[in-house]
Amino acid sequence: MRSGATVKTMLASSSVRAMIVFVVVMVALIYALWPRDGAADTAGGGPPSSTRGVTDEAVPASMLAQARTEAALPPCPRSTAPVPGGAALKNVSALCLADGERVDLGAATAGRPTVINLWAVWCLPCRRELPLFAELSERAGDRLDVLAVHARDGGAKPYAILKFLTEVGVRLPTVTDVDGSVAAALAAPRVFPSTLLLRADGTVAATLPRVFDSYDDLASVVEKELGVDVS
Repeated sequence: MRSGATVKTMLASSSVRAMIVFVVVMVALIYALWPRDGAADTAGGGPPSSTRGVTDEAVPASMLAQARTEAALPPCPRSTAPVPGGAALKNVSALCLADGERVDLGAATAGRPTVINLWAVWCLPCRRELPLFAELSERAGDRLDVLAVHARDGGAKPYAILKFLTEVGVRLPTVTDVDGSVAAALAAPRVFPSTLLLRADGTVAATLPRVFDSYDDLASVVEKELGVDVS
């Protein structure tokens, strides 16, 4: 029979191996989604491509379109209300994953309170938290805009992000902060996930660099900071 010490040594070795495998997988994922330099300018010395740094050049357009269809994300917010002068996101745009078009977030969210979840594919706590924001979006209806904003790091990989959202079964209006302009406009911390709550006038009511563990917790914060009951 093996001694207790031998068994403990074997278990420890197995744990170490499992940890090494986990670290290797995570490093590979982060490397795959880490932003690279944008594509070269268009031929003939013209202006940079309008999709520079946005699309995955190695992925055919047909594959990207198929991934978008499979993800079936709700459209990004739209609004006809005037944009308040002090709105944090005034004239700030991002790529909407639902249709691949850029959207002016200041104009899109004007006149309604907005909950923004800053997340990333390579952030494990984000994976747990995203379904709560999908539920919030569904319950809130037209009383509240809910928007997932993928971080700049990995934001230039829409195909990978769409496949991830399909895998986890999350359908939530989502944009990618390819150039970091959304985070900069909101003075957001480089902590993922982070949640920012914007008032109807576009000003920031709260910045929360934390993980929500339950829907009730999230709903309580929304009611406290924005006055919208989504319980």
